[in-house]
Amino acid sequence: MRICIYGAGAIGGYMGARLSLSGVDVTLVARGPHLEAMDKNGLKIIAAGEEKTAYPKCTDNPAEVGPQDYVIITLKAPSVAGILNAMQPLLGEETCVVTTANGIPWWYFYGLKGPWENHRLKTVDPDNRQWNQIGPQRVIGCVVYPACEISEPGVIRHIEGNRFTLGEPGGEKSDRCMQLSKAFISAGFKSPVRSEIRNEIWVKLWGNLCFNPISVLTHATLDVIATQADTRAIAKSMMLEAQAVGEKLGVRFGIDIEKRINGAAAVGAHKTSMLQDLEAGRTMEIDALLGVIKELGQLVGVATPVSDTVLALVQQRARVAGCY
Repeated sequence: MRICIYGAGAIGGYMGARLSLSGVDVTLVARGPHLEAMDKNGLKIIAAGEEKTAYPKCTDNPAEVGPQDYVIITLKAPSVAGILNAMQPLLGEETCVVTTANGIPWWYFYGLKGPWENHRLKTVDPDNRQWNQIGPQRVIGCVVYPACEISEPGVIRHIEGNRFTLGEPGGEKSDRCMQLSKAFISAGFKSPVRSEIRNEIWVKLWGNLCFNPISVLTHATLDVIATQADTRAIAKSMMLEAQAVGEKLGVRFGIDIEKRINGAAAVGAHKTSMLQDLEAGRTMEIDALLGVIKELGQLVGVATPVSDTVLALVQQRARVAGCY
C-alpha cells in the first residue's frame, strides 16, 4: 500500500508518522523548515509522554512520487484548490483521494439520492475544479478527531484523540475503504467505516460553524463562548438553524444541542482553529464552515438569519485582517 499525505502539518504529520512506523510506504508532501527538519532528522511524534521517530519519504514535489493507492489531503479547505495541478502526478486510475478538511466537502452531493444528487456547491468549489480535477468517484470521506500541534519543525505533539472515521459517499463498505481502515487500525488509530459519513461530518461541523466564527469576533476561548449566556444563546441559535438545514438533507443528529455545547465547554480555555488562523494572519475556513450553511439553506428553503448575520460579520473581520 502506497499512501501520500499532502499537507503534512500537525494532523497529516502525525497520521503519516504513525502509518510509517507501522510499516506502510508513506510519502509526506510538505514545505519550508518543517520539510527540511523531517528530511534531515525524521519526524518525531510525542504522545502520552513517549517519543518516537519515523522516517517516511518527504518532498515538496509530488512529481517525484508517482501514482499512489491513496492520497490523503490534510490541508484546510481554502488551500486545496491551490494544489490541484501539482497533485495530478499522484493520481493513477485506481487512486483514492481521502478528504479530511473541516466543514461540508465539495463532493457532498455526489451519489446522494434525491432531488439534489450531484449538485455542485459554489461556496466550497466555485469553479468546479475539485470536482473535475480530483473526481468525486475517487473520494473517501474522513472525519478527523485528533488534536495535534507542531511544537517545532520536525516535531509533532499529540494532544488528544485518535479516531479517523471513514466512509464512502455512497455508503457502501467498499474494499478500498476497509483496507485503509485496517491500515489506520494497525497504526494504532480507531478508524470505523460508516455507511452515513455525512452524519458525522455534520455533527463535527455543528460546533465548528458557531464556535469558530464567534471566537473570531470576540477572541473568547471555547469555555467562555459555551458558558456565557449571550454567546451560548447565539451558538445555540446557529446550531438550530444548521440542524434544520441538515435534516432537510436527510441528516440524523445523534446528540442534542445542549450536550454538544457542554462538550465544547469541557474542552476548557482552548482557542479555536479559526481564531488561531486570524492571529497568525492565515486564511480562515469561513466558507466551508459557515458560508456553505447559507448556500445549503437557500437550496433547501430553510432560513438561517442568525448564521447569515454572523457570516457577514466574520467575513468583514477577515477582510480587514487580510485573512479571506
